[in-house]
Amino acid sequence: MLYFAYGSNMSSARLKARTRSATSIVVASLAGHDLRFHKKSKDGSGKCDAFHTGDEAHELMGVLYELSRSEIDVLDEIEGVGVGYEKKEVTVLSVECGGERKAFTYYATHIDAALKPFCWYKTHVVMGAKEHGLPLDYMDRIGRVDFIVDKNEYRRESEMRIYASI
Repeated sequence: MLYFAYGSNMSSARLKARTRSATSIVVASLAGHDLRFHKKSKDGSGKCDAFHTGDEAHELMGVLYELSRSEIDVLDEIEGVGVGYEKKEVTVLSVECGGERKAFTYYATHIDAALKPFCWYKTHVVMGAKEHGLPLDYMDRIGRVDFIVDKNEYRRESEMRIYASI
């Protein structure tokens, strides 16, 4: 199955820690959507959302991954389908080959514009954007997102451990 990752799951290290079969295919974009860090998380921080604006000038960048069907339920559980995120089918445009592809992605159902991501979460998004060579202006925009420090040191260190071998 094709999955369009636009937030922390753009990072291959993060997604592979969740779904072993994940294989990146191509950088892609989703028109009429904008990257927002306003999804209410159980930990009190903001997570990414593929926010539908309806404005074709808005373009959400991400990575198209191939996933094993057997791991979709696992990813749905991790992402919180039914409790903050839902799934939808989208048509993304491949940046490298110009073709359209159908994929699934997640969108937030519980949002709060005042939320900010934890520093480690934002790092996942930045690492994924760099890894896949997203446009510099797009990466700069992610870089300007305000964040908060996670006071849970164990969680912070655990989240960053996946990059130890890079």
